[in-house]
Amino acid sequence: MKILILGAGKMGSFFVDLLSFEHETAVFDIDARRLRFMYNTQRFTSMDEIDAFQPDLVINAVTLKHTLDVFRQVEPHLPSHCILSDIASVKTDFFDYYKQCGHPFVSTHPMFGPTFANLGALSNENAIIITDGDYMGRIFFKDLYQKLGLHICEYSFEEHDEIVAYSLSIPFVSTFVFAAVMKPQDAPGTTFKRHMAIAKGVLNEDETLLREILFNPNTLPQVSKIREELKSLIDIIDHKDADRLTAFIKRIKANALR
Repeated sequence: MKILILGAGKMGSFFVDLLSFEHETAVFDIDARRLRFMYNTQRFTSMDEIDAFQPDLVINAVTLKHTLDVFRQVEPHLPSHCILSDIASVKTDFFDYYKQCGHPFVSTHPMFGPTFANLGALSNENAIIITDGDYMGRIFFKDLYQKLGLHICEYSFEEHDEIVAYSLSIPFVSTFVFAAVMKPQDAPGTTFKRHMAIAKGVLNEDETLLREILFNPNTLPQVSKIREELKSLIDIIDHKDADRLTAFIKRIKANALR
């Protein structure tokens, strides 16, 4: 299969490395410097170069804020049979785009991301495949993710964004609050250092991704739960209520340790 990867960042490079020995691949990026260390693949810096390649599958790995714009830019350079695919963390407006683009499509979300995951050892990580879309495209990514040992879940576009609102907005907002109140420590404890490492990783994410996660319509109810739990915990601390604290810890242990 001829596969075109759009974007030579961490995830784009990951897919090139993963696919280039079993498929004929090409990678496109407007910044030629990001293509310097790509090997066993064709390297394009102009959309016109894509015309002769005639890909069967496009994997869009550019940053979220540019994903749909880049799809629109590359469309005129693709054969009609070419399957469009994205790996975006938030799927807002993607289904509407796919329905009118005239190409078969498949949408997935490798939930291991480049920030924290070890891309060489992914057996404990997850991936989501959107149930809407081209059957053969879904089979391709299912086989690919199974070879990586990923745990695969299948959801609709709407269900995906509900899951993301829960699994990303809660840790992201918790991290924001930690970073907002923290002060540099001369002798930080182990727990503080671990939280700080997580905060640095999250805050290095693309700001568009952070905004889309927070502004996801499903996020507010999840964040409101944090506010409710904080209000309860503050009241326990304010009254030094040992019994309520014991009950609170028992409840959260049941959530966290199951």
